[in-house]
Amino acid sequence: MTSCAVDCESLNTGNDILILHEIRHALDLLIETNQATTIDLRSIPMAPGEEAKIEEMLGEGEISIKLDALGPSEIVETGIAGVWLITHRNMEEEVLGKFIEITKVPSLLATQEKDLSEGLSRLVDQLTDKTEQLN
Repeated sequence: MTSCAVDCESLNTGNDILILHEIRHALDLLIETNQATTIDLRSIPMAPGEEAKIEEMLGEGEISIKLDALGPSEIVETGIAGVWLITHRNMEEEVLGKFIEITKVPSLLATQEKDLSEGLSRLVDQLTDKTEQLN
C-alpha cells in the first residue's frame, strides 16, 4: 500500500474509475465483435494507489503465467473473465510496461505466423527423416 504525507484520496485523479469503465466497454466490444482491447497503464496519469485500486477491483483469477524473454514478463488473469494484467520487466526487475488486455487469449501467448511455418517445416523434416529410416 502506498503511504501519503497528505490524504491520498485528495490526490485521486479519477482515472482508476475511468479505466474500469473503459474495461467494461471493452468487454462489451469483445463479446459483441470479438475485438480485443489493450490499455497501457503507464500512459495514463494516476495518483499513488490508483493502480492498486484497479487491480483490487478486478481481483485475481486462476491463471498466472511467467515468461522470460529479454527480461521477465507476467500474464495474470484477473477475477473478471477476459481481463488480463500483463507486466513486463527488464533484467533488473524494473517495470518497463504494464497493460490490461481485454481478450479471450492474451496476444503474448498467441503463436506467431512465422513460428507456425517454422514448426511445420521442422515437423515435415522429422517425418521425412523417420520415413527414410524405415525404408
